[in-house]
Amino acid sequence: MLNSVYKDAIINRDKMLSILRGPKFEQILQKARDSWIEFTPTKEEVVTAGIDSSFNNTKFQGIELWATTAVSIKIDGEILVDLHKSGLGSADEISSVASKMEIEACEKTVDQVDLVLMDGSLHSQLMTRQANLSSSIVRIMKKKNNVIFIAKTSNTKKQFENLGSLAGDIFYYNHVTNSPGFSKIFVEKKYGADKIISSTFVRLSDSTPIIKLEFLGEGYGDGEVKSVINKLFKTSVGGYPYALKLAHNNCKISDKELGKMVSLLGLSNEIGSREVLG
Repeated sequence: MLNSVYKDAIINRDKMLSILRGPKFEQILQKARDSWIEFTPTKEEVVTAGIDSSFNNTKFQGIELWATTAVSIKIDGEILVDLHKSGLGSADEISSVASKMEIEACEKTVDQVDLVLMDGSLHSQLMTRQANLSSSIVRIMKKKNNVIFIAKTSNTKKQFENLGSLAGDIFYYNHVTNSPGFSKIFVEKKYGADKIISSTFVRLSDSTPIIKLEFLGEGYGDGEVKSVINKLFKTSVGGYPYALKLAHNNCKISDKELGKMVSLLGLSNEIGSREVLG
């Protein structure tokens, strides 16, 4: 069955790619070239912390065991904030719990370092149905203006939508350049005057993946973006901030670890489950 699927994909490869590119593909690429500013960063010393969260859950016999963590960690491995929660019951709101913990970790970090790197997108924090959470992250980010959201993947399709773009914005920037630099600042005001997001796509080193930076507010110039890039470049590995890699590694909850929790808590025996968990 799978061999047939693979064969069909190979036969129809050109047709599939032509759909992805769309009729204005070359126009979009040219616009991306025009928006890209080449810049070779230099190392700028700064104290940086990365923040990330993780959540996982397992279901058995109608019961869910869930766990969330959030970590703030400095580039030297010093953990500034270590938050964790777990419980039994519905895990429907588990992502919101993780977001709340990220915000809490951020609030406890902003005064301890020069630069706070949040994994993911500011959009996800501002889109939450809980107004108090979005208000909290705005308040925290405005305190010292030293918080940046960084995403290594991005699905946004805003910058080239007037040309009928089919792929995400990052797809087109990856097609037009391998050099270090950044795209012109893109400003979005859909969340209101106090929740404006300014974003730029950045490549820190030759032929490394592009990442997306998001700032709160507007008025950011090329000089400010270059300064941030210099600070990120100092402690990046493979074009990605090492602080965020550390944060991810220190907060991740794997299925195996969740299975260990089930065993340690004796849940399988408690409810008479004979399922293999994890």
